[in-house]
Amino acid sequence: QLQLVQSGGGLVQPGGSLRLSCATSESTKDIYAIGWFRQAPGKEREGVSCVSGDDRYTNYSASVKGRFTISRDNAKNMVYLQMNSLKPEDTGVYYCAAGALFRLCLLNERYDWWGKGAQVAVSA
Repeated sequence: QLQLVQSGGGLVQPGGSLRLSCATSESTKDIYAIGWFRQAPGKEREGVSCVSGDDRYTNYSASVKGRFTISRDNAKNMVYLQMNSLKPEDTGVYYCAAGALFRLCLLNERYDWWGKGAQVAVSA
């Protein structure tokens, strides 16, 4: 069973940057799309970004496009989410997830394996 272990997160001031990391227990290259999701207090979990298994395609939600960047390091079985120009509304628990298909990759139900989450708080 594929396992995803997250690291990163923390408290940052508005305008600051953070990088989240997601380590997979086996290679996901050409097999699984990887997505990043977040859940703010009192809200449903929403898709933030995703990358295809072959690393050719990425997708971002409108709220983070231009500020967040998803990337893969297949040699290390790692996926990253670089978050710049952070805003208070970016606060939440962030999850990485793996799924077989890239199509509609910002939807929760496209994923079969999930990390445990990492807290991101953006506050002055």
